[in-house]
Amino acid sequence: MRKFLAYRGCQRIMDTLVWQMVSFVSNTMNYQQQLDARGLACPMPLLKTKLALQQLAVGDVLWVIASDQGSWRDIPRYVELSVHQLVASDVVDGDYHFWLKKGA
Repeated sequence: MRKFLAYRGCQRIMDTLVWQMVSFVSNTMNYQQQLDARGLACPMPLLKTKLALQQLAVGDVLWVIASDQGSWRDIPRYVELSVHQLVASDVVDGDYHFWLKKGA
């Protein structure tokens, strides 16, 4: 029983730390443009992300917020195949957050 209680205590601490980290990343990440793609169905968040990246200068950061579950897979996969960089990603209150740095 003590092991279980200790585990639950550790889990509570980890949950708190993860929440604090999510808040820190969301509130301190520098970006030049934000794209709110919440409410858009696949493939629109990815397509709008591609269009927004085209408008940025090299080195600029785009913050994308999407609610479509497929975005969690699609956007990082697109970045892997492109010249851009995924700086950070998060899930906050069911929304998917991505910070993308435009490559050359």
